[in-house]
Amino acid sequence: MSKDSTTKSHFEVLDGLRGVAAFLVVAFHTLEPNDYGNRFKQIINHGYLAVDFFFLLSGFVVAYAYDDRWLKMSQWDFYKRRLIRLQPMVIMGSLIGAALFYFQGGPAFPLIAGTPAWKMLLVMVVGCTLLPLPYQLDIRGWDEMHPLDGPAWSLFFEYVANILYALGLRKLSNRWLGLLTTLSAIFLVHLLVTGEGDVIGGWATNVAQLHIGFARLLFPFLAGMLLMRSGVRIPMRQSFLVCSLLLALCFALPRFGGPEHLWMNGLYEAVCIIVVFPIIVAIGAGQRDAGAISNRLCRFFGDISYPLYITHYPLIYIYTAWVARGPRTLEQRVGWGIVLWLTAVIIAYACLKLYDEPVRAWLSRRFLRSSQKGASVHIPGTDPAFSSNQPGA
Repeated sequence: MSKDSTTKSHFEVLDGLRGVAAFLVVAFHTLEPNDYGNRFKQIINHGYLAVDFFFLLSGFVVAYAYDDRWLKMSQWDFYKRRLIRLQPMVIMGSLIGAALFYFQGGPAFPLIAGTPAWKMLLVMVVGCTLLPLPYQLDIRGWDEMHPLDGPAWSLFFEYVANILYALGLRKLSNRWLGLLTTLSAIFLVHLLVTGEGDVIGGWATNVAQLHIGFARLLFPFLAGMLLMRSGVRIPMRQSFLVCSLLLALCFALPRFGGPEHLWMNGLYEAVCIIVVFPIIVAIGAGQRDAGAISNRLCRFFGDISYPLYITHYPLIYIYTAWVARGPRTLEQRVGWGIVLWLTAVIIAYACLKLYDEPVRAWLSRRFLRSSQKGASVHIPGTDPAFSSNQPGA
C-alpha cells in the first residue's frame, strides 16, 4: 500500500484486479454475440461474475474509506463524494450510447429503426440521471433499464448500496453485519439453485430481474464490508499475478451440469461468489507493496477500469448487430473483435484523461469544502463504481 499525509493508504493490487476484471468483461461481451442466447456455449462462460466481484470490492473499499469518518462528514457530504466519483462517467456512457444508437439497427435490435430521435434523446437524458427506465420506454428490445448503455444497471445498484450504507449499514456492529451477510448468502444460494443456475440478470425493472439484481448486490457488498472490518488479510508474494489468474479461471471455466442439472452450475457460482472472491480480495489486500512495475500496472488498470466498463457496451451493441446480420467467418469475427477491444480501450483512456479526471477535479474543488479535506479519500480504481452487464451479464 502507498501512503501520504493527506489520504489513507490504498491497495494497489485491488486497483489492478478491478482492471483485470474490467478487461475480462470486455472480452466476455465481445465473444458473447457469437453464441448469443445460448448460455451453455459461451466462451469465458462466467464472465458476468465480474459484477459480483465488483460489488464485493465496493463494499470493502466503501467501508475502508468511510467507516471512521462520520464524525466529520454528513450524509450529504458522503453522497456528494459518491456522485462526484461516479456520475460524470455515467453521463458520458449515456452520451456515447446515444451517439452510436442508430448505428446498431438490424434484426438483433428491431425497435431501433422505429425509434424517433425525440424518444432516444429522452432516454439519453434519463440515462444521465441513472434513474431506471420502465419497459415502456425500451427502445432496443432487451427490456434494459438503460437501453443506451446496458452496464449502467449495475451503477444503479451501486447507488442503492451506497444509500443503504449511509442510512444504516455503517452503524451495524460486526455481529449484526455478519448476520445480514449470512442471510444474504442464503438469499443468493436460493436464487442460484432454484432458478436458471446462474446470476445472469438484474438489468430490467420487472420483479424477476430486480430479484436477481438485489441478490447479486447484497451478499457481495455486505461481505466486502465485513471482510474489511474483520481485518482478514492473506500475505502472498506475487499476489497480483495469483489473484488475476484465479479471477480468469473462475470466469473461463465451462458451464457445469448442462440444461438438465442447472443447480450444479448454481453451486459453482455460489462457491465463486461466497468463497473464492473474498479469498481473492483478502490476498489482494494482504500485500503492502507489489513492486514498482506491478504497482504502476495496477494503477493504470485501476484508473481505466471504470471508464472502460461504462463506455464499452455501445460498441458491443454495434458488434452484436453486425454478427446478427451474418453469416460471418471466424476470421472476420476475430478481426473485428480485436478492433472493438482496442477501440474500447482507446475511448476509455481518452474519457479518463480528457473528461473524467478534469471534471472530477473541478467538481471536488467546487463542491467539497476544504475544511473537510482530511475526510476526503480518493482510492484510484478501487473507489467503487461498476460491474458487468446486460442481457448476458
